[in-house]
Amino acid sequence: MAWRSILAGFMVAVALPLSAASAQTDSVSAYIREHAQETQFSGTVLISQEGRTIHEESFGVAERAFGAPITHDTRFPVASITKLFTSALVLQLVDQGRLELDAPISAYIGEDVSIGGVTLRQLLNHTSGLPQFDNIGSLDEAFGRGLPNYQRPMTLEETLALCCTGPLAHPPGTVFDYNNADYFLVEEILRRVTGRSFEELLQERFIVPLNLNDTGVLTWNAVNPGLASTYFDRPDTHVFQRDMPVYWENWRAAGAMYSTARDLAHFAEALFDSPLLSARRRRDLLTPALDEYGLGLWVYSFQRHGRTYHVAKRPGSIMGANAVLYRLLDQNVSIILVANTNRSDLDVFAQRLAEHWIDASR
Repeated sequence: MAWRSILAGFMVAVALPLSAASAQTDSVSAYIREHAQETQFSGTVLISQEGRTIHEESFGVAERAFGAPITHDTRFPVASITKLFTSALVLQLVDQGRLELDAPISAYIGEDVSIGGVTLRQLLNHTSGLPQFDNIGSLDEAFGRGLPNYQRPMTLEETLALCCTGPLAHPPGTVFDYNNADYFLVEEILRRVTGRSFEELLQERFIVPLNLNDTGVLTWNAVNPGLASTYFDRPDTHVFQRDMPVYWENWRAAGAMYSTARDLAHFAEALFDSPLLSARRRRDLLTPALDEYGLGLWVYSFQRHGRTYHVAKRPGSIMGANAVLYRLLDQNVSIILVANTNRSDLDVFAQRLAEHWIDASR
């Protein structure tokens, strides 16, 4: 089926404009549809301001074999957006005095000559110096070898034995090295301090209190109603294929979650604008260290029309599973993109959408 036919047949649009800003909303809506068609975006776009959804639109198909459309209720693997939930769990426990960001992690996991001096903050901002867990060097290598760390089930203990033993690759605090191993170790710290699993903590602290009813942790042996299948656009053929088979739960607190655009927008509102965290812990979250990376997300600014705009951004990408949680901090605007293919660059989409939002509001 041709893409334009899919797009025409399965586009679902809901625009909820604020009466004082209908022209702005219409302009942004037109841009979303144009960009979605140009880039063959397959997923959901949601914009909210101060907790109110002002535009929501879905495109494409959730299951290509049956032509099942994506709707606003479709669930998506959100990959490393999981890290933002994990950081928020940690910061809540810091608020409660049960964890300290700058204490050596040996206080929580016991002595280890290679990692004992690393701090919790360094795990969260990827400056721990732990050896890199993911060592696939190219797409061709992935297609040839698979993803060995994710294609057989592993317990947390087995994962930690692979990633958190042996000497450090860098002195702690000196090099930004984006590494899932950091968050595997954070999960172990959370487990030891609370006696609860990562999934249990998510349920107790976020999913139930915030009514995030379409959010959770992916597992291979559970049928997940409404979950989109994910597809990878191979650069050598430009043909969609199903993502390689993986055990999603092996990404653990670094990337194993699923959600919807609506749930992510609710979480963003709670994280940035309500008492989910204290003001001090929110400052910790949004204070960038190396590579403009805070605690689980990038924090940076850009110029537009002579004005500075401050941004917090948490992307996630695993093969065809792609998502972005983008926040214009001073405007209380959230832009949520969730997709089940890699054909549209969501970092570019989110930034251009933010710029269109700014332009239309002038």
